[in-house]
Amino acid sequence: MKEIVILGAGYAGLKALRRLQASKGDFHITLVDRNDYHYEATDLHEVAAGTQPKEKITFAIADVVKGSTTFEQSEVKAIDRKDQKVQLSNGKSLSYDYLIVSLGFRSESFGIAGVADNALEMVDVKTAENVYQHIIDRMKDYASTKNQDDLKIVVCGAGFTGIELLGALEDNRKKFASIAGVEPQEIQLYCVEAVTRLLPMFDEKLADYGISTLKNWGINFLTGKPIKEIKPDTVVYQDNKETGATKELTAKTIIWTTGVSGSNVMEASGFSQRRGRVMVAADLTDPDFSNVYIIGDVSAVMDAKSGRPYPTTAQIALSMGEHAAKNILAQLKGDTTTPFTFKSLGSVASIGNTHAFGLVGKSAVKGYPASFVKKMIMDKSLLETGGIKEMLSKGRFDLYH
Repeated sequence: MKEIVILGAGYAGLKALRRLQASKGDFHITLVDRNDYHYEATDLHEVAAGTQPKEKITFAIADVVKGSTTFEQSEVKAIDRKDQKVQLSNGKSLSYDYLIVSLGFRSESFGIAGVADNALEMVDVKTAENVYQHIIDRMKDYASTKNQDDLKIVVCGAGFTGIELLGALEDNRKKFASIAGVEPQEIQLYCVEAVTRLLPMFDEKLADYGISTLKNWGINFLTGKPIKEIKPDTVVYQDNKETGATKELTAKTIIWTTGVSGSNVMEASGFSQRRGRVMVAADLTDPDFSNVYIIGDVSAVMDAKSGRPYPTTAQIALSMGEHAAKNILAQLKGDTTTPFTFKSLGSVASIGNTHAFGLVGKSAVKGYPASFVKKMIMDKSLLETGGIKEMLSKGRFDLYH
């Protein structure tokens, strides 16, 4: 019996698992994850802002483990591709015939001083909950100290995640104000970003719509302001490109969303990687090992049209998981693998529960209709990772409000 090991129960890993479990064959699967639950990473901003509880974006991995699959809850320490073994933090060593590496992402500081010590990251359920609790604590503190910096929330980075977080924070502005005992407009939301052309995955007109909407809601954007350092309760940014002069923005809540890298296991295990991502072969395998598939946040797949790797999204991760599983099933039968191809179905960014903007196919969607589409995308993702039971239990069916 062949042994298939899947590392990571995110979008890519669970999609591969479900595809393999649906197929008959002489193989056993071991799924490894540090948590006993899967979480919808694209919804972490809602937990961080407090607009959704963690229970809404998680489900038990045990619910999707079936048949000849074993779940091992542990962290991955190292991968030995030559000996075909995976070392776990609990001391166990797993042998494999085929390996799917779908480990997740980590926050990327880009070498900027003070990020790890003085900014809040939002990379998993625990850190997202920490962000929300930190905000609540600051609001409570203001009620007694009247420290104006308690009312300031700074989001570092205006990428997809940062923009969605700002929208969710706006949704909860009234709650924050109520706790602090102030008017909603006194809760100050800021975004500091190095570039001026925001959201390049959308055309300028659509991106401008999203940013303008947030600005109209009173969110302050400091664009073209590269962050130079994060000091305690202070963001130091470059205010003048020519002179290099800097300014400081003080706030008690500083959230870091500037970018992510793939798992540090990739570097520690000797993979040919850059920022934790491996440029894979056409069939999604490691260029040096045809029995090792690298998918999701640790994988880089070149987009021939743009000449750059595709962005790491849930959509492409799900597609990768499906394709890796199909290729392993082909290899088990002695057949050849097929190249991975990807065509985006579009992308929609939420800015709060009832507003969104983006593309569905080639058509632009905005406002409430876009939020409807966004929730349908969330439900489809749950269906693909957890099945009908999880979609019905955790799905977003508040489509009309």
